[in-house]
Amino acid sequence: MDIQKARSLFPYLKTGKVYFGHASTAPLSTYVTDRLKNYIHVRSETKIDDYTAVIKAIENVKNGLAEMINSTPDRIAFTDNTNNGLNLLAQSVVWKSNDRVILNDIEFPSNVYPFMNLENLGVKIDFVKSHSGIVSAEDIISAITPETKLISVSQVQFLTGYRVDLDLLGKVCKENNIIFSVDAIQGLGAVRLNVQKSNIDFISCGTQKWLLGLQGLAFIYLSKNLQEKMQPAQPGWLSVEDGWNLLDFKLDLKHTADVFQHGTMNYPGIHVMDASLQLFKEFGLDEIEERIVNNSVYFIARLKEIGITPYLADVDRKYLAGIVSFEHPSADKIFHELLHRNIISSLRGSGIRFAHHFYNTEEDIDKVISALKEILPTLPPRQ
Repeated sequence: MDIQKARSLFPYLKTGKVYFGHASTAPLSTYVTDRLKNYIHVRSETKIDDYTAVIKAIENVKNGLAEMINSTPDRIAFTDNTNNGLNLLAQSVVWKSNDRVILNDIEFPSNVYPFMNLENLGVKIDFVKSHSGIVSAEDIISAITPETKLISVSQVQFLTGYRVDLDLLGKVCKENNIIFSVDAIQGLGAVRLNVQKSNIDFISCGTQKWLLGLQGLAFIYLSKNLQEKMQPAQPGWLSVEDGWNLLDFKLDLKHTADVFQHGTMNYPGIHVMDASLQLFKEFGLDEIEERIVNNSVYFIARLKEIGITPYLADVDRKYLAGIVSFEHPSADKIFHELLHRNIISSLRGSGIRFAHHFYNTEEDIDKVISALKEILPTLPPRQ
């Protein structure tokens, strides 16, 4: 990988910033800004309503995302964010009273509330307890009961960065006829995901983090088998087979994932995602994952050298992605001191989260370590 070329695509690096906030919002690459500028030019000066270009961009992005997760484009649909994608699943599955859903106690709320909202239908939620910021596939599997209908889990936990064993979970779900849903927003774009290999039924994933896109665009994947068992809860004019026959009111729902695309979508976000996917194709998904995981290994080792024990200090590299975090009673002070030094992390409760992408280097990490070595002696002693 030509890392200098990769870094040249992110203009903020010229300012001296060290940006480790990709688990929150990614910086825009020049691939994205160039495409966005072109989109604005076309919409404001030339083909103001160029629906042909919209259709082409939709096709390109669905093809790219399908290739990324080993699916087909007809299994991909766009929505506006990860939370609403999961609501589409929760509201369209046919539930019975006493069906059970397995979640865990350190899920991001987007992957919790859509399912908790089903309790008025008699659906029960089982929360698996975490241990030191980890909920393993084995922990989740041990919670399965005969009434378990669905398991939903994040590919990568939003604070600790733990990457769950999707292959093992998917295998057990398939054997037990359990719907397997994955919130992929903290994983896809950083580490690989294969819906066929992992027997995944449903994915929801925003594009503004590791996929290096814009806020306000997300996508879902759902298997054909799952869709055949669902009843879409919110059909729109584009959910039907002949949507452009506008006054022929036939609720003839599509049999592809497009049934969940209810109307006008985030077309600027889709155009931009087309450009961003070109970046991933150019630098290679396997190579990107290798760099990210190597950087996590290096980051963890460096933190331990200066007396900080991150959440995933002793796990195998196969459970690592792009997030390295640690807890500290003076987390707020550390966060602001880093910010003062032009180092951007994320403050999550009492945790400091670093989220590095493939173009970040060991030198970037070393700058964080040097800053922490200055900051730590100035903090009150731990109680």
